[in-house]
Amino acid sequence: MIDSTLILPALVLLIFIIALCKRVPAYSVFLTGVKDGMGLFLDIYPALLAMMCAISLLRESGLMDIISGLFQYISTAIPSQIWPMVLFRPISGSASLAVLIDIFKTCGVDSLAGMMASIIQGSTDTTVYVITLYFSSVGIKKIGNSLSIGLIADIAGIGMAIFLTLLIFA
Repeated sequence: MIDSTLILPALVLLIFIIALCKRVPAYSVFLTGVKDGMGLFLDIYPALLAMMCAISLLRESGLMDIISGLFQYISTAIPSQIWPMVLFRPISGSASLAVLIDIFKTCGVDSLAGMMASIIQGSTDTTVYVITLYFSSVGIKKIGNSLSIGLIADIAGIGMAIFLTLLIFA
């Protein structure tokens, strides 16, 4: 039986062997990848930090509790920490990731809220962001029914994520 601690070193060794066989300068390609990764990190981190700060401010000010309390009337079975995720997920990936991290910190990753938020994060998309980015990159001015269909898909994904989490984990 293979020891699981050997998988990562074996994978790195395999990559270097393939690079040697194909005569690819593995170290310089690796450094280029790290440099590109750092650039991506520098592009994403400020937005993520700003969103995490905004989520913390909303939570600490009590506004997020008021909003969650209003939505809590819909169903008492749904943890109140989920409602900010439901609101932010269709708009911003960074904001929903900040909410997810906040849920993990306050409730724990194995809590009902943590599992539900993880499933929502994985089963929906940032519809407003995607439409804005993709449609503007190809020069489409009229989005037609894309926004409404995307939001309906988000509602369906969020609804099924909540339903299945309550069915399986509650």
